[in-house]
Amino acid sequence: MPILIWHQHLGERQEAIGNRQSKIGNAMSCDYIQQSLSLYVDDGLTADERLTVYQHLEVCPVCRAHVGELRNLRSNLAMLSTPVPPADLIPAINSALAAKAAERRARRNATTMDAVNDWALKWLQPRPMRYAFSSFASIIIFTAVFAALRPHMIALREATLAFEQVQLTTVPNDLSVAGYDIYDITKPISPESYAALRTPYNTESPSLNPGGALAMLSWEPRELHESAKGQDDMMIVADVFTNGSASLANVMQAPRDRRMLQDFERALRQDAAFVPASVDRRAETMRVVFSIQRVDVHERDY
Repeated sequence: MPILIWHQHLGERQEAIGNRQSKIGNAMSCDYIQQSLSLYVDDGLTADERLTVYQHLEVCPVCRAHVGELRNLRSNLAMLSTPVPPADLIPAINSALAAKAAERRARRNATTMDAVNDWALKWLQPRPMRYAFSSFASIIIFTAVFAALRPHMIALREATLAFEQVQLTTVPNDLSVAGYDIYDITKPISPESYAALRTPYNTESPSLNPGGALAMLSWEPRELHESAKGQDDMMIVADVFTNGSASLANVMQAPRDRRMLQDFERALRQDAAFVPASVDRRAETMRVVFSIQRVDVHERDY
């Protein structure tokens, strides 16, 4: 009979679904009940909750076994002896509390001078590690600063000695004996003396040869209009060599009067425009930038 067979299959399917839902409900009920078992053993549940757990335990052997384990654990913990604190623990705690209270009262009643004294005593406490590190750092800093300043101190001392030597060689004897500190500008200075005067700066720029053609270079005055001023200024780059000679390297700003540039280049080639590198204590080759401006000097009788 097709209809009866279909109804029979439908009934079996519904029964299987019901059994499956019952198993899922029991599993979910076990998870929920096991979360409350510890409270159930300790009598921490309400009457309704306790009845629900009891009814579940009657049909679930897994939860009953879990309850048995919890009860055994509880009984074992109850049999443990209570640890006895040391005899001196309570007096030690009381002493610490009394000391802390006394410290607070003293701090509340302390004056500014007491606070300063406490700070000074705390600061003066010996700290070997900190003091040793500070001393070592101070020595390193002092050594580094002294090493950095030593070349400048030596250069200043040499410049002072050279200046005194130049004064002794240029001031007349009668004035030197009289104690006058006069520098004779009419007496020519030697290249060595001039280089010694520029000792702190010789490494940065070469010293001009006082007796060279470049130092003596000048131009005759010419009549210029007011609007032409500044047009004779020039900026020149020159290379200085070991023996003091120099050559024109580049013209950055040319003057209006080409004769000025020709005279300047001739003065560089005529003789040593600078003192030798050995006298100047500088590099063998240097590049110098000249910025030359026209200045009108009016003659005057002195």
